[in-house]
Amino acid sequence: MTQAPEPSPDTVRRLVRSLLAADDVAAGPGPDVRPVAEEGGHFTWWVGRHHVLRLTGDRAASLRQRRELRLRDLIRPHIAVAVPVSVARGEWANGLNFTLDTLVPGASGERRDVSALGEADLAGLLTGLREVPARQAETLGVPRVPPRSLEDLRVAALRAAERLPTEEFDPARFDQLAAPAAGQLGGQTGAGVLVHHGLSGDHLVVSPDGRVRGVLGWTDAVLGDPAEDIAGLAAAVGAPAAVRAATLAGYGARPCLRGLWLSRCDTVVRLAGSPRGGDGGPVPLLEAGLRRAWEPILLERVTDLRDGSDEAP
Repeated sequence: MTQAPEPSPDTVRRLVRSLLAADDVAAGPGPDVRPVAEEGGHFTWWVGRHHVLRLTGDRAASLRQRRELRLRDLIRPHIAVAVPVSVARGEWANGLNFTLDTLVPGASGERRDVSALGEADLAGLLTGLREVPARQAETLGVPRVPPRSLEDLRVAALRAAERLPTEEFDPARFDQLAAPAAGQLGGQTGAGVLVHHGLSGDHLVVSPDGRVRGVLGWTDAVLGDPAEDIAGLAAAVGAPAAVRAATLAGYGARPCLRGLWLSRCDTVVRLAGSPRGGDGGPVPLLEAGLRRAWEPILLERVTDLRDGSDEAP
C-alpha cells in the first residue's frame, strides 16, 4: 500500500499554485495555506478564504475520495443544503488523490446552535437522502451495511459505563433500555436508504441564524439504517432537535427511538474508550456529545412499542 509522507506547507502551496488561476493566487510567497487540524496528520488544508484542499494518505483513502466526489454529484439535486464542489482534482503523489473544494460558508455545528429553521433544514436533508436512488448509489460503490444490533451495543455500553466515574455518567440511566425494549427497537431489514453515516457537529455548516447551510464529510456514506443518521444528529445537535427533524422528515417513533438509543450507547462507549483530557477529565467534545444525546425527549415517555404501531416509513 502506498503511504504518503505528511505534506508540508511548501508541498501544499506548490500544488495550489498549479491549480488556481494567476489572478486567484497571491503574489510573493504564494497563497495562504493552513492545516485545518492543529494536531494529527495534516491532510486537510484551508486555502485562502474560499477553498479547502483534501489530500489522501493511502490508496484506500484515494478510492473512497473518488467515490465521494461522484456521490456528491448524485445527491446534490435531492437535498437543499450545500455540499462542497470540487474545482480541481488529481494526484498529489503517486497513486494518491486530492480534491480542491469550494468552502461552504458558515461555522461548525460544534460552535453554533441549530435553530428551529435549522431543524427544518435537517429534516429536508433526511428526506432527500431517502429519495436518492439506492441502485445508482450502489453502482458508484456505496456499500450496503446491515443494521447494528442494539442489544449488543447496549451490553457494550453497560460495560463501558462501569469504567466511567459516576460523576460523569450513572449506569442506572440505562434502566430505561432493558433487553426487551432493545429488541423492540431492532433495525428494519430491507434495501436501506442512503445514510451519511457521519453527521457529527463538525460536518454541519451552520449560519449565524442557526440555519444548516451545508453538510461535509461524505466519505463514509452507506446504504443502510436511517436511524444511524438520527443517532449522529442526536449527539451533534441534541436529542430533541434530532427527533424533531426526523419526525418532520416522516420517520415514526421506532426509527427515532432507535436512533436516540444508538446515539446514547455510542457516546458512552466512545467516552469510556477515550484518553483523558489534559486536566484528567473527559475529552470536552465527547462529553458534550454524550450530554446532548442524553437530553430527555417527550417521545420516549409517551410511546409504547409493544403494540407494533408507528413503524418506520
